[in-house]
Amino acid sequence: MATPVSSRPSETAVLTETRRFGIERLPFFYWGAWSVSCGLFIYGLAIALSITRLLLIQRGLFVDSIARLLWISGFPTTVGVALIALDLALMLPAKRRLARRTLVDLEQPASITVTLTAYNDEESIGAAVRDFVAHPRVRRVIVVDNNSSDATAERAREAGAIVHVEPAPGYGSCVYRCLSEGVKFEDTNLVALCEGDMTFRAADLDKFLAYQPHAEIVNGTRIVEQLRHYDTQLSTFMYYGNFVVGKMLEVKHLGKGTFTDVGTTYKVIRRDCLPGLLRHMDPRVNLEFNAHFLDRALEHGYTMVECPITFHPRVGKSKGGNVNNLRALKVGMRMILGLSFGWRTPLFH
Repeated sequence: MATPVSSRPSETAVLTETRRFGIERLPFFYWGAWSVSCGLFIYGLAIALSITRLLLIQRGLFVDSIARLLWISGFPTTVGVALIALDLALMLPAKRRLARRTLVDLEQPASITVTLTAYNDEESIGAAVRDFVAHPRVRRVIVVDNNSSDATAERAREAGAIVHVEPAPGYGSCVYRCLSEGVKFEDTNLVALCEGDMTFRAADLDKFLAYQPHAEIVNGTRIVEQLRHYDTQLSTFMYYGNFVVGKMLEVKHLGKGTFTDVGTTYKVIRRDCLPGLLRHMDPRVNLEFNAHFLDRALEHGYTMVECPITFHPRVGKSKGGNVNNLRALKVGMRMILGLSFGWRTPLFH
């Protein structure tokens, strides 16, 4: 099967778009929202001091401090509202035009190379591989074993997977290796990225295929209550925290899509755009890699759409960012730092 014709614009076209829409690419809404949040936080401090004064029955206490905080809170709030209004009123139409491109149709029928991340997933990897191998659109399943200490690699081979061992530790290294191996096979026009713990299933590939004509990257979202099993490792705190960070991604890249989940591994990518996409990724980013991936892809003009997927209880013990709420909070805060200040920092390595 011939390699699909690329749907990516030329480098010259991308540079032309960047020059033409230079100011429109700036995330004024994102920084406006941060500025408004700072103003509201300062305002909240003034309210807290006022309540404290009333509880202590000291009407003269903190009066000057409260007045000063109320006055200060008006500055970032006003600046933030102005930035948001500027973005929505003047820049959003241009951003939406920049984000929309007509994609070249995939060769039919669509065929998929599935890549699975794995780390000490001996209990689940065999069933996961067999599940994907049985799907009619899947040509092969690749498992990247991130230095497991159990029989993960052996169980994957027994189930029919091509197995690679990634020596560099970390989730980002494992995902990057998955995509690097998946892009090598020219007989498939799609590469699916997933995990080997049975939280996601091959049946959802049919959903991804329905969305694929609309984007180069179809990212799965677990933020659909009806499709989420009651007994998953995604707690209520993680569920809504992930949604909040997803909306931060959406605001940063205003006009480029609707995003609700920055933490899911499950995604399907057009093979022809993967070589260029991988050049913008840093495999040293660890548990925050999915947010890094989405942010960098949108920044460099790749089209993306979300697909609702079914989320099942994992088989075995969680080793990622969903171990507990405290760890999830730390990962989420690092995602926010990456979105706000960039990913080139030892914090993510």
